[in-house]
Amino acid sequence: MKKEKIFNIIQIGNKEDLPSRAFDIFITVVILSNIFVMVLQTYNRMNSRYGSTFKIITDVTMAIFIIEYILRIWTADLLHPDVSRGKAIGKFLLSYDGIVDLFTIIPFLFLSGFVAFRILRIFRIFHLFRINNQYDSFAVIFSVIIEKKNQILSSMLIVMILMLASSIGMYYVEHLAQPDKFKNAFSGVWWSVSTLLTVGYGDIYPVTTMGRIMAIITAFLGVGVVAIPTGIISAGFVEHYSRVKLLANFARDEHVDMLTINVTEGHSWSGRTISEISGPDHFAPAVVMRDGEALVPIGDLRLKNGDTVILAADVYFLHTY
Repeated sequence: MKKEKIFNIIQIGNKEDLPSRAFDIFITVVILSNIFVMVLQTYNRMNSRYGSTFKIITDVTMAIFIIEYILRIWTADLLHPDVSRGKAIGKFLLSYDGIVDLFTIIPFLFLSGFVAFRILRIFRIFHLFRINNQYDSFAVIFSVIIEKKNQILSSMLIVMILMLASSIGMYYVEHLAQPDKFKNAFSGVWWSVSTLLTVGYGDIYPVTTMGRIMAIITAFLGVGVVAIPTGIISAGFVEHYSRVKLLANFARDEHVDMLTINVTEGHSWSGRTISEISGPDHFAPAVVMRDGEALVPIGDLRLKNGDTVILAADVYFLHTY
């Protein structure tokens, strides 16, 4: 029972549960304090005057992170009850939260002298996303990226092809004029990247007429091509977010093509993830209402007592969207 209580506090942010809510606020303050001290330590005057205080704050906050990490490993079997304890721990360690926690702790314990690894501490800020990663915008963003991954990968492939083509083309027209700058087919990659991304550092640039013409064409193509992934993600975000809000409104109006399931204590869906539940034929989860907020019904979203699951008819859903 004690283990389940700790699990509910550290794994599931429940606004109606005071200990869980207090833990969310506490861990947020700890993270912000740790980051704030890390920034202040880069100022020599501040570090020389308050260095000992900064070290105490860093040690205390890191100790909290370590304790939290250990508790998450201890309660991993409750997070993944459908597998053995060893596999549950492995799934947590390889999850997003587990990797971020590990990258936060390792530099502090073993590799503090390596500057490259110390920079990894900045990843602790992503703990903030853990508090709200199931709600609205955060879940929608990740869902859109997964949903649009084929289009995004295709657009990135176009960018790579254009970058390689411009690099090879620039070599052939600029090699004789600038053999020290464009030594081989791949030596123009740096120029190509800076041009396609409209950075234009100016350390490598064409001097021939044909090279400048190619640079103009590459720059114009880069403005359009590089913007494609951004447009895909933006459009998908608006579409997905609007879909969730519209379905939530339909649910409140008790639309004929919607079913409302209240998850109460003892309900077969309580404690299960969206991917584990099964509903009526031709109906699929459209939105989950929790604490007055609309949640995207992604596969690993775990249902809790008090949730309201809105099921939409598949035919209606496909016809509308």
